[in-house]
Amino acid sequence: MSYKAPLRDIQFVMNEVLDFPNHYESFSEGQNATPDLVDAILGEAAKFSEQVLAPLNAVGDREGCQFNDGKITTPPGFKEAYKQYIESGWPSLAFPEAYGGQALPASFGQVISEIPAGANHAFCMYTGLTIGAIATITAHASDDLKQRFIPSMVAGQWSGTMCLTEAHAGSDLGLLRTKAEPNADGTYSISGSKIFISSGDHDLTDNIIHIVLARLSDAPKGVKGISLFVVPKFKVDAQRNVGDFNNVSCGSIEEKMGIHGNATCVMNFDGAQGYLISLPNKGLACMFTFINESRLGVAISAQGHIDASFQKALSYAKDRLQMRATKRKFPDKAADPIISHPDVRRMLLTQKAFAEGGRVLNYRCAQLLDIAHGNGNGSDEEKQNANTLLAVLTPIAKGFLSEASLEATSHGVQILGGHGFIKES
Repeated sequence: MSYKAPLRDIQFVMNEVLDFPNHYESFSEGQNATPDLVDAILGEAAKFSEQVLAPLNAVGDREGCQFNDGKITTPPGFKEAYKQYIESGWPSLAFPEAYGGQALPASFGQVISEIPAGANHAFCMYTGLTIGAIATITAHASDDLKQRFIPSMVAGQWSGTMCLTEAHAGSDLGLLRTKAEPNADGTYSISGSKIFISSGDHDLTDNIIHIVLARLSDAPKGVKGISLFVVPKFKVDAQRNVGDFNNVSCGSIEEKMGIHGNATCVMNFDGAQGYLISLPNKGLACMFTFINESRLGVAISAQGHIDASFQKALSYAKDRLQMRATKRKFPDKAADPIISHPDVRRMLLTQKAFAEGGRVLNYRCAQLLDIAHGNGNGSDEEKQNANTLLAVLTPIAKGFLSEASLEATSHGVQILGGHGFIKES
């Protein structure tokens, strides 16, 4: 039961429900996304996800990431798939030409991300967090930092992470202890430890750019005293040349349940050179750019998981013969396919409703991204209204679809019966 990209369903929502063609006609980047180009790129995303990423899903789960002598090795095939990913231009799809991007709409980047997320979520975590890191640097950093870091990240040569959580504090960020001390050259020395850092270290890219919350020595207590920093694994000069190791290391891999193919790390910063983003003590507000980007990413991933689970459950339910249905499908046989049984149909229809409804919600949020933050022709009032609605819908999409994903994938396991609770060796 291999993954199959739901192209017809995606095109239905884009073209017949939310009218993306007219939406794209209304602003400059959108006009690059002609219907023919959109369909061609969707087809290539489907091919790459089905043929390259989906076969690695089981490999990542079975083999996991390896941690030896302070270095992380991703599962077999991941490095080759990532090389193909960047050579095909996928990282740069929805970024401005000024940074080496292809200048397609942000919404189209969101739409495309559903397909690989359904095929191999562990792989997509390496690429998805980079988008949030770029968005944060773009929104809040100086022009020097933008030019220093963004082009290589857009090209996929460098990746990004979000470093918030500390072992003693959990989600209570006001308790964080990571310190930032000013250096004479205007940089900062970052020292501390972070946990639960997805894609914190790996062998896929030449550099990893960490977005780190830390506290200056004279900062007020609590969340009002948090600043935000760009901290690369390897130092980077103004011409984007990668230099010496920057004292950013992985302490261990945390075996995150169900995502063994992604390196979730304890990250240690031992006097690492960092660059302040925005103003001192304003870091948490800036980090919400990354957090909101991640919320939309979670919603897209959750919907992709629902669809993938539905595909597998539906295929199995059509073929699995077990017990006799009230209305016989095969009267001449001893049993009927389980899709004929009412409770199995109820679970399948629940999955289908979540998959299709979640897609509409996510794509509507994607359209609002274009209106609120793009270079569209809308009035200031239209942009403000879009931004307000997006602020309301983003936590709903993330919260609801992550919960619905748990319910829908649980239905998928139940439909597979005993086969849903075992793995093949």
